[in-house]
Amino acid sequence: MANQVLCINKSNRTDPHERITHIGGINDQGQRWYVTQQEAIEGIENGRWQFHVRVGGRDVPVIVAVSQFGHKYIKTATDGFLPNNLLSLPECPR
Repeated sequence: MANQVLCINKSNRTDPHERITHIGGINDQGQRWYVTQQEAIEGIENGRWQFHVRVGGRDVPVIVAVSQFGHKYIKTATDGFLPNNLLSLPECPR
């Protein structure tokens, strides 16, 4: 299932490098969803979910990456746009 990511929550919204805690958006059926970063990672890795961010009229996939310290996190695939499309999204309402 392809899910468009429209918003994120971070542990420290003012720090551009702080960890994403949740993502949210709308799925193919037009339903809103909201999951933790860990749930998103697990869903991507087991093939249950696919996420994307729409940039300039095209969909950029969200992928799982591993930090230099071995921690998994999500980010957008390289698309030539800066900054990272995922980190640029607005705050999800809580």
